[in-house]
Amino acid sequence: MTSATLIFAALVFALILTLSLAVLSRWLPDPGRQRLESLTSPNNPNSGQTTRTNAWHRAQARLLSALLWLGPWTTGLSGGEGDTPSALRLRFANAGWRSPVALQIYFISKTVLTLMLPILAWGLLNAQGWPANTMLRMALVVAAAAVGYYLPDVVLRLRIQRRQLELLHAFPDALDLLRLCVQAGLGLDAAIERVGREMRNARPILSEEFALTGLALRGGSSRAEALRNLSQRVGLKDIDAMVSMLIQADRFGTSVSESLAVYAESLRTQRRLRAEEAAAKLPVKLLIPLIFCIFPSLLTVLLGPVVVTLARHFVKVG
Repeated sequence: MTSATLIFAALVFALILTLSLAVLSRWLPDPGRQRLESLTSPNNPNSGQTTRTNAWHRAQARLLSALLWLGPWTTGLSGGEGDTPSALRLRFANAGWRSPVALQIYFISKTVLTLMLPILAWGLLNAQGWPANTMLRMALVVAAAAVGYYLPDVVLRLRIQRRQLELLHAFPDALDLLRLCVQAGLGLDAAIERVGREMRNARPILSEEFALTGLALRGGSSRAEALRNLSQRVGLKDIDAMVSMLIQADRFGTSVSESLAVYAESLRTQRRLRAEEAAAKLPVKLLIPLIFCIFPSLLTVLLGPVVVTLARHFVKVG
């Protein structure tokens, strides 16, 4: 297989992955954003733009209806039966994807990638005639199918890890602001909503989570239920412990401000310990680039002139 064929296969694979991510990010409507758009002034003087927007929304609604029609079929093919959808919805909530069609797009992307990548790999291998062994060729096709099946899971896992890391870094500052609001006389419900508004620019993900918690509290949910939903959406053990602490403080009447101060300090200590752990791992991780990249070039620079001089001397002596 030539290098041009490998480059072509890599470009086709990148194109399929990019299109899948674009569909996943483009066709997941945000209900909150739609409500905000509906509250804007309907008397827009730019009628042409309004017409194009309406046509775009109609096309989007048709595509979403098609996805909903394909959803049960792809769910059955991808193994999304039984209790799996509920666990997947929780993972999508951890990733910040709350659209009702996110599950259908996930299963459709898994099905399409599982079917298209082996077909593409088989066509490229047949066109190049490599490898000659049929069993090895079938193994490569099966590996392409496995990559297409597990690729959406990898993307979802990376999205969850990045979002949870950002939330973990944002919670200590949010807890300090909550403590200040509670000490200033606000209730915990009003303090959560106020902190969400204040951190909108600095920490938009945490602000969104606090805004959803405030909406749940205003919608009639109990404080314990709203806080438990917050911990489920975040999916972090540290936040679960914080929610349990707030629920116990509210139930037994202990000081919420002191509890928040103690827990914010413990979160900062844990964050510092994680940073020290990552710094302690750096020397071990640097061994491989030092051995294989830096030491050979350093030895070449230091011993190169000596080797050249010795070789010329041995040539003269010989």
